[in-house]
Amino acid sequence: MAHSYSSSAILTTTIKFCLLFSLLLGLVSAQLSPTFYATSCPNALSTINSAVNSAVSSEKRMGASLLRLHFHDCFVNGCDASVLLDDNSTFTGEKTAGPNNNSLRGFDVVDTIKSQLENICAGVVSCADILAVAARDSVVALGGTNWTVQLGRRDSTTASLSAANSNIPAPTLNLSGLLSAFSNKGFTAKELVALSGSHTIGQARCTVFRARIYNETNIDSSFATSLKSNCPSTGGDNNLAPLDLTSPTSFDNAYFKNLISNKGLLHSDQQLFNGGSTDSQVNAYSSNSASFLTDFANAMVKMGNLSPLTGTSGQIRTNCRKAN
Repeated sequence: MAHSYSSSAILTTTIKFCLLFSLLLGLVSAQLSPTFYATSCPNALSTINSAVNSAVSSEKRMGASLLRLHFHDCFVNGCDASVLLDDNSTFTGEKTAGPNNNSLRGFDVVDTIKSQLENICAGVVSCADILAVAARDSVVALGGTNWTVQLGRRDSTTASLSAANSNIPAPTLNLSGLLSAFSNKGFTAKELVALSGSHTIGQARCTVFRARIYNETNIDSSFATSLKSNCPSTGGDNNLAPLDLTSPTSFDNAYFKNLISNKGLLHSDQQLFNGGSTDSQVNAYSSNSASFLTDFANAMVKMGNLSPLTGTSGQIRTNCRKAN
């Protein structure tokens, strides 16, 4: 006898199948989860948070340094803590790449966090996840927005000097180059502007902004003059200036207001407001802090999802500076 199925039963079965299929797809494509360490290392997040708060209270600049470590990690072969690996006989790592050499910092804070985590749950928490959480905690410590960090990244066993040199956007880039560099990683122009807002904290070396303050015209003249005393045309390469002169240790939207006044410190900063396609977004963020903070948080989650190693790929390093 032929079975007869009602159309509603068929529909229900189809919906169930589709839900199951999409759930399986989700597990495959996004194995990261905010509760990844809930049972394996329940105090992981609080341990990282305490260490970051301590480091940032000792030196405000460290918040920007830790945020930048995560960015420079994720843009080079994904968020795999490759940026933390020291050179060895097998490879030259990323620490001496142009954008990183004599510039990246915070490695000692990461080492401290890692040793604390190894003490409470050995071999569990990855260096890549430490960077992702420390970046978020740094932003919060400096008055910025909070977001939920997805967890479960694993650590690479190798690093690439050439990939760091070619993938990290240079401060000399024009808008077209910035748009390309971020588009290559899946980011929209709006997300480029939001992520650039991280320059509301941190400092830059004279060598990186010298050409702008001496040669460029789209810069407020008194702002340029004020910078020249600490950044001579020759010498003083490592002298520092805040990326946001208004509130250098507060994570706010002042960076965008500075750009509108032609007070962007880096060439790449001012490119975001220089008569081009991103001017309107800079204007929007300058007048609406809440939208900037929301978009920044969402873009950070997206950045933290760049090609993570999950499952059995990679490893959990015992020492973030070298593979096991």
